Formats: sequence, C-alpha cells, structure tokens
Amino acid sequence: MRIVSLVPSATELLFALGLDSEVIAVTHECDHPPAALALPKVTRDALPSGLSAGQIDAAVRARTQHGEAIYELDEQALQRLQPDLIVTQALCAVCAVSYEDVRAIADRIESRPRVISLDPHTLGEVLGDVRTLAEATGRRDAGVDLIADASARIDRVRLAVRGKQPLKVAALEWLDPVYVAGHWTPQLIEYAGGFDVLGLAGEPSERRDWDEVAAAEPDVVIVMPCGYDAPRAREEALAHAERLAALGAGEVVAVDASAYFSRPGPRLVDGLELMAHILHPDAVPSAPSEPLTVEL
Repeated sequence: MRIVSLVPSATELLFALGLDSEVIAVTHECDHPPAALALPKVTRDALPSGLSAGQIDAAVRARTQHGEAIYELDEQALQRLQPDLIVTQALCAVCAVSYEDVRAIADRIESRPRVISLDPHTLGEVLGDVRTLAEATGRRDAGVDLIADASARIDRVRLAVRGKQPLKVAALEWLDPVYVAGHWTPQLIEYAGGFDVLGLAGEPSERRDWDEVAAAEPDVVIVMPCGYDAPRAREEALAHAERLAALGAGEVVAVDASAYFSRPGPRLVDGLELMAHILHPDAVPSAPSEPLTVEL
C-alpha cells in the first residue's frame, strides 16, 4: 500500500503501526519519528516565516475568514506519487490542509486513493483512530497491541495519583491572544491528578482573556503553545511574564506541546505521564521529557 500522511499525528501513528515502509510522503511539519524527516514533502506553509505569536493569530484569522488555506498541498507531487491511501483531518483548519481540498484533489488522481479523516476530540477517540487506521491498513494486530499498551500506561498513571489532592490547572495553548486548551487536554489533566479550571474535555480550544484566567485561580499554569517545543514555549512565557505572574499560580512551566499535547497521536500518553510528573512528582518521579520551569 502507498500511503500519504497529511497530518503529523497520523504520520506518528502509521510508524507506530509498523507501516514506515509504506508511507511514501508526509507534510513539511512531520518531524517524528526522525525517519519521517527523510520522506518527500507534499505540503508547505502559506504564511510567511518569522511571524510573532500575535502576528500568526492575526494572519490565520484573516485567511480563514476569507476562506483561504493555511497550508498548501502539492497536487502535482501527489499525481506523481499515485497513493492508495491519504490520511488527513478536518478537526482544525489551522493544523493541516483543508479536508475539502484533499478530497477534491484525491478525486483527480488516477489511482483514486481512499481518504481517511482522523478527527478525534477526546483521548478515547484518539485510541479509536488507532483501530480505524489499523483496520484500513491491514495492521489490526499491531493496532490491538498499541491500544493495549497505551491503556495500560494510562491506568498506571491514574493509579499512581489516586488519592492525591487535585491541583487546579490552567493549560494555555496560546498567549497572544490567550487560548485555553480543549479537546483531550482537560482529560489528560484529570487523569494526571489535576482539575482543568478553564478547558472542557471534548470541546475546542477557546479564546479567553487574562482576567478570566486570573479569576480561575490556578495552582499550576502549563504553557503549551500549539506547535511549539519547550524552549520556544518558555520564550513565549517570558515574553508574557508580567501577565503570568499576575495569575498568582504557585508554578508556571513550559512544555513541548508539539510532541506531547497538540498532536492526537501515540505520544499523548507520554504527555499524560509528563503532566502527572508536573502535578505530582512524588507519585510519578520520571517523565519522557522534563518541563521547563518559568521564573517570573
């Protein structure tokens, strides 16, 4: 099978299912596992490089309001590749090529590839997508094993923090303007022994203002700008140090959202372990990555 992945989380899942030899192209943002970096790229940014967080938000708003895409798909490359399967998403217009564009292009490709859209809103739906993709690619047993392993790790974290006093958490997915994380992130916080004071499980990320965040009186603030790694997240936090300090939280940490929270793929379980380590390090003493403390 010849597979093109148009979503970084799908690329990670395809590799986790043992399909690396069948993935023939990916997006320009697919950076995990490292082997994905060597594959042909069939997308590119429509936004100019070097924009600040506020400029990115403004540019995204302007383009989406005019029905313009954030990413561009290389139709000629797809025509040459003649894939059998294209994996995409319609969950977030900011995260990938428009589903409608993908569907239209697929209809023009001679191989008439099947298009699968993975659009999870919760952690359970993320695991459901593992089953969907495993069935579509003939990797049912690998999918069963992947789900079983993820479920066991989730249960271990929940057991480790059982009985702990839940900490009030504000998960900030963007700082200029402020967005609070939604979808699966509030679940990760709950399973890790916390209580999300702003986000709602299964609902989209939502724009708020700094006064609303302060009124929620979080114990811990997790700075997780969508698509940024931990050092870049820490830079964003320091740029808004005065605002963050005014929240009165006991701890502010920056994390690698791109790896562990933004993408609905296998590494969300790593994100859960990281979140539990942040909130209850005595119960979960190790994590896949160390968060960066933000000194305000």
